[in-house]
Amino acid sequence: MSSAHSISRIVVLDGHTACPGGEDPLDALSWAPLSSLAPSFTVHPRTPASETVARCAGADVVLTNKAPLSREALTVLRPLGLKYVGVLATGHNIVDSAAARELGIVVANVPGYSTMSVAQHALALLMELSNHVGAAAADVRGGGWARCPDFSYWAAPTHELAGRTLGILGFGEIGSALGRVCAALGMRVLAHKRAWAAPPPPGVEVAASLEDLLARADVLSLHCPLTDATRHVIDARALAAMKRTALLINTSRGPLVDEAALARALNEGVIAGAALDVLSQEPPAPDNPLLAAKNCIVTPHVAWASVQARQRLLECAAKNVAAFAGGEPTNVVNK
Repeated sequence: MSSAHSISRIVVLDGHTACPGGEDPLDALSWAPLSSLAPSFTVHPRTPASETVARCAGADVVLTNKAPLSREALTVLRPLGLKYVGVLATGHNIVDSAAARELGIVVANVPGYSTMSVAQHALALLMELSNHVGAAAADVRGGGWARCPDFSYWAAPTHELAGRTLGILGFGEIGSALGRVCAALGMRVLAHKRAWAAPPPPGVEVAASLEDLLARADVLSLHCPLTDATRHVIDARALAAMKRTALLINTSRGPLVDEAALARALNEGVIAGAALDVLSQEPPAPDNPLLAAKNCIVTPHVAWASVQARQRLLECAAKNVAAFAGGEPTNVVNK
């Protein structure tokens, strides 16, 4: 057990996405679980890197989602009182955790808060590629059905998911959650991961290799971490190995996909469609080729952000800070 810590000042560097504080009654989240933990509590909607040190000076606790905390910033802030960094996310590469460990700063994250939200969004993307609900509704609103002489029409054919093979690359909590949902819809589930610590759940087939997964999947959904080994794991060669009728879903990390190669594959009919919630640069550059690619849906990194998931995020972040204050830190990522 480590010693308890007195917390006098908490600073949130980029709180807008987690808790925007708008007037929508369906999104009425609050910073109260965290603000009650210190006499001074400040939330900045966004923080440019040039203002990070000034805004954090004198804070015992700093919370960040995507505002980076570099070695240089941490080195300056440690003598000014910084003891703890809480990441308002599961991924924590935004913080130089090694430097924080050397400086005696605890870094903690919030694991697992958005598992079902991300799985649900991946399914929603798959449904849109298969049923074109949004596109059909937009066409009706634009007068397409009113001008049609028939009682029913479609701009693109729809497809049942039952009987099709869902390939999951990376079978952690989110991948396995998506597998359960899609299995309930009658899909076959085929999974591949670097190492299996335990046998897969009943009904999940283990792919013999990545090549086997690519060749057999009617739908390929990415749920693996971003590492040197997985960067651009979906490149031109991987896309060429997939079925021409295959669909690609990415709700994990943008750089898993070679975006230029995917855009070419979509425009040339190498695969049938793709839907992505993450890109290599966020927000994207206006000339990102996927924004104009055929049969490509892009959503603005929103899979994690259901109201319920953000509520869990705020509650867990507060519990993490309280545990640190009590001398028993939890979810520490830089031990």
